[in-house]
Amino acid sequence: MDQDPDLLRRLLRAKDRMDAASHEAWPVGRLAQVSGVSQAHFARSFKQAFGIPPHRYLLTRRIERAMALLRDTDLSITAIAFDTGWSSLGTFGRTFHDVTGDSPSAVRARARQAPHELARVPACIVSAAHRPGLTTAVSEKRRQAGSGTNEPEQQEIP
Repeated sequence: MDQDPDLLRRLLRAKDRMDAASHEAWPVGRLAQVSGVSQAHFARSFKQAFGIPPHRYLLTRRIERAMALLRDTDLSITAIAFDTGWSSLGTFGRTFHDVTGDSPSAVRARARQAPHELARVPACIVSAAHRPGLTTAVSEKRRQAGSGTNEPEQQEIP
């Protein structure tokens, strides 16, 4: 089902606002207001247009920013957590690990050990390569980790 071009422009406006200020709180109500649609319509339409719910998109942007700050700055992990929108260091660390599979300190250590050959690569390519895959919800990743599997469950269709 194709979406109305006007609605897509409105959804992009909300997505652009999240990109520009991913450190801010973006509840669905605020995003819907930016888009000029109801909350339920916004949430449903955003997922249809971009393939992931708005909260998961925002989480992706925050993790991307945190990874860049870990690689490129000497800011403390606590400062990075608060600068990227988390209100708790514990929540940041747990979510970061759930999404990336590594702790923030491990990502920083690995980045410092690697040669800086990425300076010649366009920033948009580096960002895309380091983008966390959030096709699975964080809660689902936790459930899978608890059951000892890293693969999503496959169901056979008769």
